Amino acid sequence: MIDPSTLDFEKSNGLIPVVVQDADTLQVLTLAYMDRAALDETIESGEATFFSRSRGGRWRKGETSGNWLTVVSITADCDADAIVLAVRPMGPACHLGTTSCFGDDDAPGLGRIARLEATIAERASADPETSWTAKLLAQGPKRAAQKVGEEGVETALAGAAGPDEELASEAADLIYHLLVLLRARQMSFQDVLDVLASRARPATHDHETAGA
Repeated sequence: MIDPSTLDFEKSNGLIPVVVQDADTLQVLTLAYMDRAALDETIESGEATFFSRSRGGRWRKGETSGNWLTVVSITADCDADAIVLAVRPMGPACHLGTTSCFGDDDAPGLGRIARLEATIAERASADPETSWTAKLLAQGPKRAAQKVGEEGVETALAGAAGPDEELASEAADLIYHLLVLLRARQMSFQDVLDVLASRARPATHDHETAGA
């Protein structure tokens, strides 16, 4: 996952800052710190363990609340003195009960697609008589594909002649049904993003000297 010996803990008196990010929505959940022992414990357990500057010791997130942070990946920055911890949270990341420590808002941008996918996955086991999502999934990919076709036509018509509000609404319906179709085919929106990434031109940047 990462070799702790490659990180510079001494630069900040034995601690390194940790940006904790939802692996699916990419929402920043919190900023924490780790010493070498906390990082070792995180790697060994697969659950985020931090060093609390106020408590003066290590603590594993969720040990009292049950809101664990399951680690997906650990990535160091270019100076090897800070890391991004990608996690899948098992509840609110903030002690105030919010998803993120940085405000009450849900995941921004494309992160809402991942949140919608999670909702669709949850509804898959619901009663088809009470859940439209469960009903669509129970009917299989062909029915979901038919709905994508219908919503695509309605989106095109709204785009050609409808007001902005109608286009936004129809586009939302189209995206929702597309996600249901992907779920019915055991796929995810990440499969679509992977294709888009392969088609995108790689970004190029001038080399800069690190100043931090």
